[in-house]
Amino acid sequence: MVFPGKPADAPQPATGVLLANIGSPDAPTFPALRRYLAQFLGDPRIVEAPRWLWLPILHGLLLNVRPARSARLYRNIWGPEGAPLLAITRRQAAGLQARLSDRFDAPVRVTAGMRYGEPSIAAGLRELRDAGARRILIFPLFPQYSASTTASCLDAVFTELRRWRWLPEIRTVNHYPDHPAYLAALAASIERARAEHGRPQRLLFSFHGLPRSYARKGDPYETECRLTARLTAARLGLNEDAWALSFQSRFGPAEWLKPYTDETLEAWGRAGLDGVHVVCPGFAADCLETLDEIGREAKHTFESAGGRGFHYIPALNDEPAHLDALAEIAAAHLSGWRDDVADVSNHGLHKFHG
Repeated sequence: MVFPGKPADAPQPATGVLLANIGSPDAPTFPALRRYLAQFLGDPRIVEAPRWLWLPILHGLLLNVRPARSARLYRNIWGPEGAPLLAITRRQAAGLQARLSDRFDAPVRVTAGMRYGEPSIAAGLRELRDAGARRILIFPLFPQYSASTTASCLDAVFTELRRWRWLPEIRTVNHYPDHPAYLAALAASIERARAEHGRPQRLLFSFHGLPRSYARKGDPYETECRLTARLTAARLGLNEDAWALSFQSRFGPAEWLKPYTDETLEAWGRAGLDGVHVVCPGFAADCLETLDEIGREAKHTFESAGGRGFHYIPALNDEPAHLDALAEIAAAHLSGWRDDVADVSNHGLHKFHG
């Protein structure tokens, strides 16, 4: 009998890395979106309203209306591999495993787990357990920490681990908004866009929004978004009037972090700007919020207001420089764990004991 938490037989204890992201629906259909949104909007980390007030609204109204529109939007971006975010995260996992396997002299297994939808974080943890992982690094792909993203992923991790009798050693990556390798990859992607599409009049860093009340309660997300944007602009040598920061994807009547992306682009369009690039540094993989909300809706907002020359700079996705950065971050968190995860890369040969 195999008990929850007992790893499968393995010739050598493995080191596991779980890449966690938000997730996507199983299909661009009403039933799939209803399941996905019920899980997403039912998470108390996402909507902090009292359960007695919010759940009747969610199940009595929103889940009967919103899935139809969301399904139409997902059909605009759905590809042969399904949802872009999931396909990209799987490629990121494969690329990261290859890089970490080159760096360490013990087995390293990397897999993906989604906070909402499939494959779930619980499924990813079980996959690593069955591969013999007795040490697992949880790596949420959110450079800027928020309780609604990173903390929610960790909630799912520890909810699953409550069922396990034999717990693995666990480490977590909480954030990396100012990691040099991440910033270098981000700056390089912006420079490539300049080379291909010309130097814009204005560069906009658009981050996913967050209710203002969450920030007032102590969530560091806004501060970390501003840090990433400022450091990237400095790397690019941009003057203050050459770039701006905004927040997208607000939901509901409450005040969210400002300035808003749509209002910023509308104002720039009215001002007649000719050449605007938009980058979304908080998204490790392209998804509905980047490909459709920015690539289609935001472009329409800007051009309808009179602007010209709009270009969305894709997320870092599985670009080699991004995978190299993820490997740098993961390796730093894995270092010193045990002597059987010694770093044998060009960064130095080290033996750690613990």
